[in-house]
Amino acid sequence: MKSERQAKILEIIASKEVETQEQLLLELRNAGFDTTQATISRDIKELRVVKELSPAGRYRYASNVQDPTGPVAERLHKIFRECVTSVDSAQNQVVIKTLPGLANAAGSAVDSMQLPSLLGSLAGDDTLLLILRDTASAAGLCAEIRSMLK
Repeated sequence: MKSERQAKILEIIASKEVETQEQLLLELRNAGFDTTQATISRDIKELRVVKELSPAGRYRYASNVQDPTGPVAERLHKIFRECVTSVDSAQNQVVIKTLPGLANAAGSAVDSMQLPSLLGSLAGDDTLLLILRDTASAAGLCAEIRSMLK
């Protein structure tokens, strides 16, 4: 329930200009989540949601995910292109094969992406295992990684 609620919070703040926790609480209740303001406050902290200035000049909640076009993304693409040899998915799992000794670097790069659908990662010497929330998320991430390798 917590992971579903937190995913919904990220979805709501990405699609609407939410200025207050009360607004967020109302949106969550309209989506079928019966929760409290205290719970939302904890979720905001865990998700590292921040307030940013909107184009309209008001503050709104926003995800604190790194800019996908900035230097972090460039480093991520470089790491993947240089060390990943293959990627495949099975149900909600993604297996990334790397050159020997580089699975931890690939795992660190994936962790830095702060994907809401990523439940965890486990790296060995040349294999990285990613566990995602569902099959669709795993297939999507697998496709995204493949596109980085081109």
